[in-house]
Amino acid sequence: MRHLTTRYHIDTPKDFIAANQQTMLTRLAARAIVVREKQILMLYTQRYHDYSLPGGGVDIGEEIEQGLIRELQEETGAQAIRNINAFGLYEEYRPWQRDGYTSVNMLSYCFTCDIDSQLGETQFEAHEVNNGMAPVWIDIDEAIQHNLDTIVNSSKKGLSIERETFLLQLIKQELLS
Repeated sequence: MRHLTTRYHIDTPKDFIAANQQTMLTRLAARAIVVREKQILMLYTQRYHDYSLPGGGVDIGEEIEQGLIRELQEETGAQAIRNINAFGLYEEYRPWQRDGYTSVNMLSYCFTCDIDSQLGETQFEAHEVNNGMAPVWIDIDEAIQHNLDTIVNSSKKGLSIERETFLLQLIKQELLS
């Protein structure tokens, strides 16, 4: 899969990562890109006031594509997921203060795919419900502008908004132009 970019969070610069390898978690994630004309399937998260691609962590022993299908079904109710194609790998280093780790190397494997037009029931985890997540079809330009405004104006933005906005801009450029 092609490498899209590597990003370092301001709190985990390259020298911090190099000095703290023993407390860094590597986490694999799968992210779905589902587009119809200029509409893209996204998750709106009320807590962070942002749009993100459906997807998340790949379970131990799970193939990345299996994780993609599972996450897409759970978070959006997507059905008949098909035509899965690699889009690119987004690598990031950011803070991760859990289970004795100080940072995470998040490897987000992004795939395009098709789904049936009708979405089924979601199966959100408790923290996703608490964060106010909901699947939405939105014009990609609207999602990009919304995230850019959130980056500038919101104190409650999450750590993933820069990744999501970068990916949205690249998707628009490469798939929708």
